[in-house]
Amino acid sequence: MLLDFILTEEQKDIKEAAREFAEKEIAPVAEEYDLKEEFPWDVYKKAVKLGFIGMGIPEKYGGQGLKMLDACLVVEEFFRVDAGIGMILASTFGSEMLLYFGTEEQKQKYLPPLCEGKAICGAAFTEPGAGSDVAGIKLKAEKDGDEWVLNGTKTFITNGTIADWFVVLARTDPNAKKRHEGMSVFIVEADSEGLERTKIKNKLGIRSSDTAELNFKNVRVPAENLVGQEGNGFAQAMMFFNTTRIPVAFQAVGIAQGAFELAFEYSKNREIFGRKLKDFQLTQDKFARMRTEIEAARLLAVQAAMQADTGMPDPGLTAMAKYYCGKTAVKVCDEALQIFGGYGYIGEYPISRYYRHAKITELYEGTKEVEKEVIARSLYGKVPSQIAVLRKPPY
Repeated sequence: MLLDFILTEEQKDIKEAAREFAEKEIAPVAEEYDLKEEFPWDVYKKAVKLGFIGMGIPEKYGGQGLKMLDACLVVEEFFRVDAGIGMILASTFGSEMLLYFGTEEQKQKYLPPLCEGKAICGAAFTEPGAGSDVAGIKLKAEKDGDEWVLNGTKTFITNGTIADWFVVLARTDPNAKKRHEGMSVFIVEADSEGLERTKIKNKLGIRSSDTAELNFKNVRVPAENLVGQEGNGFAQAMMFFNTTRIPVAFQAVGIAQGAFELAFEYSKNREIFGRKLKDFQLTQDKFARMRTEIEAARLLAVQAAMQADTGMPDPGLTAMAKYYCGKTAVKVCDEALQIFGGYGYIGEYPISRYYRHAKITELYEGTKEVEKEVIARSLYGKVPSQIAVLRKPPY
């Protein structure tokens, strides 16, 4: 792999350990969990024991304390085998908000159980009328004594029915002058009275990842569950996504790499017109293009991760990585399935699963259209100032 010249020996070991786990524990059951649309609890528990869950959480809170690039190497290897089960790594999705903006008490209470496999969390931002347009959220939080009362709906929430708690973005000042003002983030316990969770089924891909709609009906949240500053929720959300979009880029690279390998091996044995498929110049051209685009995508993702490891993720670079890597995953999976021909259209061939998985990397945590908007804004110095003033905390 061309990436080897960048990686340290320790990083190569991390990558190899992740590949071994993925091929041994994920590959044999990938199709089963995809068909059942169930969270792979057995694989998740094994991943917890080996330290793959909560890799980026500091050691003082029970995690591995890995840097962004280190953790993303694991993401790529898991998604190279199966994106659905690979989403077990997102069982800590939402913890980043606490790491950046939470109090020490909040971190001590909520982070260790994630690393121990005793709890799962989620991040509730998206609403039926507000996805990539985060400033358009309507879920309200009204102060009532020493509590906040939440009302509204969130949708497409990862870990929705299995999470123990969520970080929830809510509108706390309905009279704010600007759309992105007057929002705050709260920790909401999943068993809170008035919180209803409904599993979303029949997704195109990542079916073994739990996704749900959350309905808040007078859900009461203690004032101490406010994360960060009241009214600063939008800026916190932007910082959150500027970080979490980097692993999504590596998800896409992993999917593309896995699809490429499946197609390459298939071409060695498939015969057509009396010749091996791999011997046709057109096939070779496909593989040449696919490999080039995968390596380019990987290096862009690595650059974004390395930038984040220096202290502050770059919004434009992160957006470029997610946009280009997602685009590459979709394109490579399309070409790979084409090489399989009609067999690729049959569910028993795993390439069809890769094809279905790939599209999500162009959708969640900011559509490709939104990523291009961020890229353009970064060129003209128009990335929201709320992001620029934030600094990575010394946790």
